[in-house]
Amino acid sequence: MASGNNIVKHEEEEEIVRPVSNFSPSLWGDQFHSFSFDNQVAEKYAQEIEVLKEQTRSMLLATGRKLAETMNLIDVIERLGIGYHFEKEIDDILDQIYNQNSNFDDLGTSALQFRLLRQHGFNISPEIFSKFQDENGKFKESLASDVLGLLNLYEASYVRTHADDILEDALAFSTIHLESAAPHLKSPLREKASHALEQCLHKGVPRVETRFFISSIYEKEQSKNNVLLRFAKLDFNLLQMLHKQELAQVSRWWKDLDFVTTLPYGRDRAVECYFWTIGVYFEPQYSQARVMLAKTIAMISIVDDTFDAYGIVKELDTFTDAIQRWDISEIDRLPNYMKISYKALLDLYDDYEKELSDDGRSNVVYYAKERMKEIVRNYNVEAKWFIEGYMPPVSEYLSNALATSTYYLLTTTSYLGMKSVTKKDFEWLAKNPKILEANVTLCRVIDDIATYEVEKSRGQIATGIECYMRDNCVSTEEAMNKFQEMAEIAWKDVNEGILRPTSVSTEILSRILNLARMIDVAYKNNQDGYTHPEKVLKPHIISLLVDSIKF
Repeated sequence: MASGNNIVKHEEEEEIVRPVSNFSPSLWGDQFHSFSFDNQVAEKYAQEIEVLKEQTRSMLLATGRKLAETMNLIDVIERLGIGYHFEKEIDDILDQIYNQNSNFDDLGTSALQFRLLRQHGFNISPEIFSKFQDENGKFKESLASDVLGLLNLYEASYVRTHADDILEDALAFSTIHLESAAPHLKSPLREKASHALEQCLHKGVPRVETRFFISSIYEKEQSKNNVLLRFAKLDFNLLQMLHKQELAQVSRWWKDLDFVTTLPYGRDRAVECYFWTIGVYFEPQYSQARVMLAKTIAMISIVDDTFDAYGIVKELDTFTDAIQRWDISEIDRLPNYMKISYKALLDLYDDYEKELSDDGRSNVVYYAKERMKEIVRNYNVEAKWFIEGYMPPVSEYLSNALATSTYYLLTTTSYLGMKSVTKKDFEWLAKNPKILEANVTLCRVIDDIATYEVEKSRGQIATGIECYMRDNCVSTEEAMNKFQEMAEIAWKDVNEGILRPTSVSTEILSRILNLARMIDVAYKNNQDGYTHPEKVLKPHIISLLVDSIKF
């Protein structure tokens, strides 16, 4: 919602008081609008990558290596961002480790085993940590000096589910000891520990973590493997070229729409929208999916700002109804400024249908449209609450606000460009499975915590925090803590939802996990990184989409 009022003269000369949004302009100007893909460089990189890939595969499959070394190798390969080349090999190795019930005496290896297996969907028991506890069930103080062990324990604690009480203790224990040890460590272990305390691996955006690991950690490690390092750098830069090409495509599409001129009340965030999609999937086979998702995020952002920062009740009712009918002939009912976004919205989904008809998948666009209609209905309810000064009970607030978090829409849309996703998978998602509900809740409550102060300053009373405070007669701090607790529960549900057996593929579930990770990163330290990207997202965008890695 936005502050201040702006009086607009209409044809009948009646005065309409509109809210005025003062969103900062795009940070990027025309920076990303053109990118010339150098085929010769790409070809050269690709050829060398093929050679390094085979060398890495041989390392992975080498026999006679200790199990702990194999797990460390997998961890390094995944952190370097090249694990996607070896999904089957890694899965087979972890499957063997899981079925062997391997036991390790040291904390670091046990914790690494636990995290790797859980992240890959194997439901390993947290009992493997009981040997590191004393008779009172506390972690042994003698472990406090094992920094690598603590670091692995800390990272492992974030893949916990509801039944893993031992990992709550693990998180508290490892955090306290890492915080006191970190300033005194040698480089690059110091950077690794400090970074982990700021951003744990499991909740981080994979590409962002890869970039950091290559440049700030692995390059400086004495035990680094030069084959892996070179492979990772080449692979990162080659993928970055593809990403820049996609971003140029999205940027030009956005510029041609010219919303910055025609709908100046909206946020101009096409680059941030594209960055969001790299968080969901960075691999080359998802190129079409990224472009589709980025366009949808940019479009829903304009629709959101129309409800939040410009429209009046009568217009918004008409707009909502027109979108439910989804028919271009409805356009004449709309005020001029709404015609612009309505046409753009319908055109976009027409484009999706045409694009997907090549693969015989145009029928799945229906599911994305239904989510768009749903979010618009809920935006309209929210706008009325704001305009009429109504403060709903928190349960009513949440049942409406889950959809306006955008995550039902974005999850459904993220599958459009994924060729392997079938109508049956969309049906599964349409029933709002528990992992999706968890993700949507996570997005909602973290967003509410981050935007509370700003919304309060703009006179918005129907915020989640305010509703909770009133219903439960508690302070702001208590309400914030409650929402934080809801986020913790949601994360456990997400972690549980990726454990086998699952009713859909890991490929599908990974998108939900990655969307959750984006929330953790974009709203870091209770900041709204989408609306205000300067502090939060700008450095990530530069490291992923501007600067390549030096050899």
